[in-house]
Amino acid sequence: MQTDPGLSLPDTEHRALARSGPLRPFILLARLDRPIGWWLLFWPCAWGVALAGAAFARFDLILWFLLGSIAMRGAGCVYNDIVDRDLDAQVARTRRRPLPSGQVSVRAAWAWLLILCGIGLVVLVQLPLPAALVALASLVPVAAYPFMKRITWWPQLWLGLVFSWGALVGWAAIARGLGGPALWLYAGAILWVTGYDTIYALQDLEDDALAGIKSSARRLGRHVRAGIALWYFAALACWSVALWLVRPDPLAPVALAPAALHLGWQVSTLRAGDPADALLKFRSNRFAGLLVFLACVTVGTGAG
Repeated sequence: MQTDPGLSLPDTEHRALARSGPLRPFILLARLDRPIGWWLLFWPCAWGVALAGAAFARFDLILWFLLGSIAMRGAGCVYNDIVDRDLDAQVARTRRRPLPSGQVSVRAAWAWLLILCGIGLVVLVQLPLPAALVALASLVPVAAYPFMKRITWWPQLWLGLVFSWGALVGWAAIARGLGGPALWLYAGAILWVTGYDTIYALQDLEDDALAGIKSSARRLGRHVRAGIALWYFAALACWSVALWLVRPDPLAPVALAPAALHLGWQVSTLRAGDPADALLKFRSNRFAGLLVFLACVTVGTGAG
């Protein structure tokens, strides 16, 4: 019996979506069956709103950010797969994706990309002008990301620049501009993304080496756990500064204690040679994002 290429993807979370008939290749192309990506894109947006003190007053805006994260994460995946289709064909985990496996044509993928961007545009017009301008400024680093793995050992750091941008947009949507707390929140998010995406890259070490794909996981080698620990520690330090700037109280950074414990668990129990464990730890960052959000709610709401 022939194996369904969509169902054989190792990181599919919602297999019902992977069985969605003729729409299945497009669902897989946008990773709608794997919500972890849009959760990780969404959380920095929600942090920015919460730290600016509007988690409850502008909960509608947080929901718009959630829709935008789903659409734009999907668009980013489609664009990434269009650019990377030849490399994806050389890696065991990615060769069954719709483009390298021939389930979707490049032309159809571009059309699907435009549809997703259209949804993102609907969200964009809900934002105040300063936030919309900040959001539009992300297009250049987003477009450059798929090429980073070809030219640098640190594409995870570039992903951090892209996936953390929502922290700036969320803050600007409430404060009508940027400021110190937003920049420190963004810096911490960059380091967090670099850490968790290094964990994700542990799944593909052998295939990446054969295909010549660069990653921080390959570059760090046996020091990968120490590198992730350092990025997470620095992320917590940056977030602590952001919280303190909003509420100059020595107890403000204590709100990050649950997130610190969770990130410490990730590092201390990580089995670098086990792809399944790497995927588990990577996915657990949706919970880490929630814990940071709760810290931002606590400090941002109390600062008023």
